[in-house]
Amino acid sequence: MTTDLVAAVDIGGTKIAGALVDGTGDLLHRVQRPTRAGESAGSVQGSLTEVVTALTAHELWPRVAAVGVGSAGPVDARTGTVSPVNIPGWRDFPLVDSITAVAGPLPVTLVGDGVAIGAGEHWRGAARGRSNVLCMVVSTGVGGGLILDGRLRPGPSGNAGHIGHISVDFDGELCPCGGRGCVERIASGTNIARYAYASGWRPDDPDGDVTAAGVAAAAARGDVIALEAYERAARALAAGIAATATLIEIETVVIGGGVSQAGDVLFAPLRRALSAYATLPFVRNLEVVPAQLGTDAGLVGAAAACWHSDTFSERAQVGN
Repeated sequence: MTTDLVAAVDIGGTKIAGALVDGTGDLLHRVQRPTRAGESAGSVQGSLTEVVTALTAHELWPRVAAVGVGSAGPVDARTGTVSPVNIPGWRDFPLVDSITAVAGPLPVTLVGDGVAIGAGEHWRGAARGRSNVLCMVVSTGVGGGLILDGRLRPGPSGNAGHIGHISVDFDGELCPCGGRGCVERIASGTNIARYAYASGWRPDDPDGDVTAAGVAAAAARGDVIALEAYERAARALAAGIAATATLIEIETVVIGGGVSQAGDVLFAPLRRALSAYATLPFVRNLEVVPAQLGTDAGLVGAAAACWHSDTFSERAQVGN
């Protein structure tokens, strides 16, 4: 039996998705369940088990050679555990063991979700052909992954590039991670909506949900509070990006995730703020572009990280 596929799992604060992915990045079968992040560890694990079980039940499963996992972080690839800031019930949760219990004894590659998106965008998306890139996901949380010298650099624990927990406001609000003034505490979709609501913005439907997408729609219409919520988020992102670029000399920033769907409502103030923060000659002309892989970026990226892993067969390298 040919083993030419990988199983990819994408774990976020809103959903857990899984797919069977071939060597070109095509998703041959996809499943998804709600994360239920506010519930118990067992409840979240139940969603994970449902996703992996659905993959193993598919007729293509015998062709799967390995499992790639991108998870909200922080993660610890050395121990196979995760402690996602936006999934409170999971602290030192044995993610790799939980997947292996369902999927069987396949190699598992675990990286942070931002690293996964970096791998995916470099393989199939906006970072393709570029050598020094910060890829970001701005959604329920804020994460990142690094491509340096043309290679994915996940770091020893799988968290390298986790820009969401760089502090950009020393006297800022306490973040669930334990720090203060983190990029994520200001610029995530959850916190954009929270800030706008606290400042007096209300959705058009009085019974509607308070979401970053709703704030973005209002900002596009010129709502002053909504615009300020996105300006504030853009400044936080720009400060984190400028610090990262100065440290490791990246040339391009790719931004994906649900918040990036706001388009110019986010990207215009972000580029303005970046011009004010990234002022040294070697970071002055940073290119900022939207991600290309859409809602499946995490799955394509988890697969890409798996193809890159030393634990996977040499015949299953990216591009073969």
